[in-house]
Amino acid sequence: MTVEVAVRADDTLGEGPTWDAAGSRLVWVDILGARVHVHDPATGSHDVTPVDQHVGAAKPRAGGGLVVNLRDGVGRYDPDGTFSWLHHDPVPGRRGNDAAVAPDGSLWAGSMRYDEAEGGGSLLRIAPDGSATPLLDRVTVSNGIGWSPADPGLAYYVDSPTRRIDALRVEDGRVVDRRPFATVGPGAGIPDGLTVDAEGCVWIALWDGGSLHRYTPAGALERVVPLPVRRPTACAFGGPGLRDLYVTTARTGLADPEPLAGSLLVLPDMGQGLPATPFAG
Repeated sequence: MTVEVAVRADDTLGEGPTWDAAGSRLVWVDILGARVHVHDPATGSHDVTPVDQHVGAAKPRAGGGLVVNLRDGVGRYDPDGTFSWLHHDPVPGRRGNDAAVAPDGSLWAGSMRYDEAEGGGSLLRIAPDGSATPLLDRVTVSNGIGWSPADPGLAYYVDSPTRRIDALRVEDGRVVDRRPFATVGPGAGIPDGLTVDAEGCVWIALWDGGSLHRYTPAGALERVVPLPVRRPTACAFGGPGLRDLYVTTARTGLADPEPLAGSLLVLPDMGQGLPATPFAG
């Protein structure tokens, strides 16, 4: 196993890597830096686009462009850069955080308060037409979201202070059951962003844990992968054949950040990923 630098960057809070199959590129955000990164590993090109608000996530759209989870709600950028709101819901002291596109093409968009007040965030389902359905309320730091390849009605979800990955049963676009899937023990870090591989195993980044964990579909810890940074934030498979595991990282809150903190890392040939569903709106 090797850890390489895909893009040397200085992200304050890198987050949410997603492989855009249509463009053969990786998309991620710097939440507090209010910018969206796009990287083509084949050519080495790297573009950075500033946005007007803190941006928790940016995901490819089926027709091109991006859907973004911003401070004041969810919006979309057309391929020509034109912006429009899908769900505009500003709340003082709150911002969007991690998000993911469900198998049905909707966006699951999480939020949190800047002061991380308990129960100050939520998880919403944003339909392609912009209509919003509450999935979970009174969450604190809404984070990783992913789906089982064997069961599209089974989602995995992290509210970071719980130190758990939860399994959500979804029917007709609503959460009908929530149960603990795996718990991260004391001293191992705080669960953050996640991805699910083709074997149905859940990979999760451990904030302040300097590592990734891989859990089997039964919830057993199968692998621990150490990283050269204390604050990895999320991971996603990408590159040719979806074999390379990309990891976003953060510098925020560190008095003496590691040299690679804030960069995009990659672990070549770490497994088999799943294609990301583009947002249908």
